[in-house]
Amino acid sequence: MIQAVITPSAAPGETPPVASPRILIAGIGNIFLGDDAFGVAVTQRLAQRHFPAGVRVVDFGIRGLDLTYALLDPYDVVILVDAAPRGQLPGTLYVIEPEAAGTDGLDPADVLLEMHNLDPVKVLRLAAVMGGQIQRLLLVGCEPQPGATEEEMAQGLSAPVQAAVDHAVALIVSLVDDILAGVRAAPAAEPAGL
Repeated sequence: MIQAVITPSAAPGETPPVASPRILIAGIGNIFLGDDAFGVAVTQRLAQRHFPAGVRVVDFGIRGLDLTYALLDPYDVVILVDAAPRGQLPGTLYVIEPEAAGTDGLDPADVLLEMHNLDPVKVLRLAAVMGGQIQRLLLVGCEPQPGATEEEMAQGLSAPVQAAVDHAVALIVSLVDDILAGVRAAPAAEPAGL
């Protein structure tokens, strides 16, 4: 069966309607590892907000396979939210635009996912191998408290990272607004201190 999609054309002199960008905001992290839960905390707050159609907010936690499948959808922008140790003061926020993960010369171990650990690089590589094409990738990261993401049960976010959650929510809302307005938000050259 053949189906046709008919879109109304613009009147002479009018600009045709432009589709709004599709954006995925993906929180990742382990709620049992202290500051590693930063992405989860931020996306839980963002999920309470109203975003326009085409903006999806998901707390993926440690579910790497779920994130991989989500990345197969055609998003214009993917914003990952995660703890990101980079040597600055705890609670420092970063906006990083990493290069897309390539698939050339991949070792099969580079795409194997662990069931209880979400490695963003492996998820991105697996999505690429499966045909996912990320147009633009941003990472909104937060500097964790040293030792607050260790492999032992921790009680919630550290004070500086907890204080950064509201700032991260505002930062992501601003990024989404800029993306929807057609402004290509450049990542901060230096970390954004709080």
